[in-house]
Amino acid sequence: MTSELLDQALVEEATKKSGLIWVKGAGAPAARALWHVWHEGAVYLVGDGPGEQPLTGLADGGSAEVSVRSKDKGGRLVTWRATVSELNSGSPEWEAAVAELKGKRLNAPDGEEMPARWARECRVLRLVPAGSSLPLPAGSLAERPVPSPATTRRPVPAALPRLLARRRKRK
Repeated sequence: MTSELLDQALVEEATKKSGLIWVKGAGAPAARALWHVWHEGAVYLVGDGPGEQPLTGLADGGSAEVSVRSKDKGGRLVTWRATVSELNSGSPEWEAAVAELKGKRLNAPDGEEMPARWARECRVLRLVPAGSSLPLPAGSLAERPVPSPATTRRPVPAALPRLLARRRKRK
């Protein structure tokens, strides 16, 4: 009983304090970093709409594996299984979740109109911890980033090393 309570406390505290969680849905090829809110014993996510994070592999009634990293060091603290449920827009639970999510959404293009857009175009998911935390892996789980149009790789400009060296000399 005590280890279950400690597991619950670790999952809750680590997830509350972390800005990102890594979520791997049942049908997803790899875990994906997602911003979230911890509210009333569960993680809430919004996405799958224009300009929002993709929620690949997360389906209503499905399961997911959530890894939480340390906010200061970036290392993995805990990994836990979750049951996924999709909230119906306009329900009291959806309204409470969106109120929390709205405060955490950075750089939203539509400000106060954001909840209405989420109701029309996005999904709000609830991930509830199921069971005890999973053991930490023995080795690295590093993977190549998921292809995205947001990532670009270009050579470093030829003048950049000289510009950086010049700044160091001035100080």
